[in-house]
Amino acid sequence: MARIVHQAFGSLGDLHPHIAVGAAMRARGHDVTIATHAPYRSRVESAGLRMHDMPPDYDQFTDLEDVMRRAMDARDGSRYVLEAFVLPCLRETTAALLDAGKGAELIIGNPLGMSAVLAAEKLGIPHVHAVLQPLAMFSAHDPPHFGPQPGMDFLHRQGPGVLRVLYKLMRFVSRDWLKPVQALRAELGLPPTRRHPMFDMWSSTLNLALFSRELMQPQPDFAPNTVITGFPFHDRDETGKGAPEALARFLDAGPAPIVFTLGSSAVFDAGEFYEVALAASRALGRRAVLLCGPEGRNRPRALQGRDVLDDVIAVDYAPHSEVFPRALVNVHQGGVGTTGQALRAGRPMLVMPYSHDQPDNALRCKRLGIAGIVSRNRWNIDTASRTLRTLLADERAAVAAAAVGERVRAERGAEAAADAIEVALAR
Repeated sequence: MARIVHQAFGSLGDLHPHIAVGAAMRARGHDVTIATHAPYRSRVESAGLRMHDMPPDYDQFTDLEDVMRRAMDARDGSRYVLEAFVLPCLRETTAALLDAGKGAELIIGNPLGMSAVLAAEKLGIPHVHAVLQPLAMFSAHDPPHFGPQPGMDFLHRQGPGVLRVLYKLMRFVSRDWLKPVQALRAELGLPPTRRHPMFDMWSSTLNLALFSRELMQPQPDFAPNTVITGFPFHDRDETGKGAPEALARFLDAGPAPIVFTLGSSAVFDAGEFYEVALAASRALGRRAVLLCGPEGRNRPRALQGRDVLDDVIAVDYAPHSEVFPRALVNVHQGGVGTTGQALRAGRPMLVMPYSHDQPDNALRCKRLGIAGIVSRNRWNIDTASRTLRTLLADERAAVAAAAVGERVRAERGAEAAADAIEVALAR
């Protein structure tokens, strides 16, 4: 039995894959701790895993809507997350991991936290790098789509050589942002390194690509010891429960609905998403499920004070694994966790991406022939209704989505990751 620590820095989309892999390892007899943010404690412990608090505590932010609005900005959201969340608490997250990692044999971390590499090196134990989305592979052979950036489509057409130059430029431009990482290395007594904390975090032990080969195949420029596992799925609420009974009754009472969700982060900056969703579903004469987010936020005006209105139901939360397979079309923001659930469900999807990896995930699904994309600034009743009508009439998209779903369900992502981790431990 090995003692393993996972660092899960970020949103629920970052946490859930680590819970899934941790649960698979625990089932094999290993001792697993998840180092993550305090509000996630009940989610971790309800999965039977140890919890170790790691900053920041998101409950400290008094204006969460403003924070999420800035974090989801299409142009500057990623830099804001880095400068407002990751770097200011780098010293504290590293200290938390050093504490959690005492006596551990392995630390598994994702790119956003940055401190897993530092803690593992200081403790003298192996580090496993876990990547949750294709964008973070930074492949020049299958390059990421960064959203509405000028000239990106042109650069993609120029081939791997030009993309490698672009990545070098990105390293150069971002080097000053990440000076705190080098400063902390010095404080910890670690030698300086030329490795970039965002682009070069690859592990010589194991690199886990925790997504489906449907989104990205292995590429020639992947780091050695990289394993594409498939999605490790987990989507329970804080208490480990499933869908509310009222939603189950609604789904059983009529034809398949259109399901609308903004995941766990974009839902705090919903704007008019759910008002448009309600109007579009009515214009199409379709039933709808609105997953509106915690504390009754974002409910359309017509659904204030009630859960069901005619053929529409609004609920705070329901596991995507229980709702998405029963949809006609799943409409979402393109976060990798939500995208993975939508792929597994085997239904066509409509994606309205915000920022980060979401435009890239959306484009990869569109290339599979199973998704439409509507940009956020064009999300209105006419565009949403027209795009949904086209998807609903596209039999090829339905057939392709069903085939993709079957392949994704066969991938066993958490078990494949656990297999790879045990091989690494044996080495």
